[in-house]
Amino acid sequence: MLTCIIQYQIDPTQRAAFAEYGARWGEAIPRCGADLVGYFAPHEGSSTLAYGIYHIENLAAYEAYRARLADDPLGRENYAFAQSRKFILKEDRTWLKSVHR
Repeated sequence: MLTCIIQYQIDPTQRAAFAEYGARWGEAIPRCGADLVGYFAPHEGSSTLAYGIYHIENLAAYEAYRARLADDPLGRENYAFAQSRKFILKEDRTWLKSVHR
């Protein structure tokens, strides 16, 4: 099992838009095959860092998941929402695997 942590740098004046974006993924991501841990928006401290975290079986499963997400109506709508509102300034993915048994 792999864990993907997406670190977003967001426009601090559009935190509500990011929260809406994250809430929408709550439906689309599980439907397309990943185990969503959640989306996390700034609360205190940094006003520009946000995260999305999910688990997926392996990188082959990730590729299939990404294809399903790109074809999903809510997925397409959410990508378009982010592009039109421009609240995501930067996005980085980190892949981790659990080392405990």
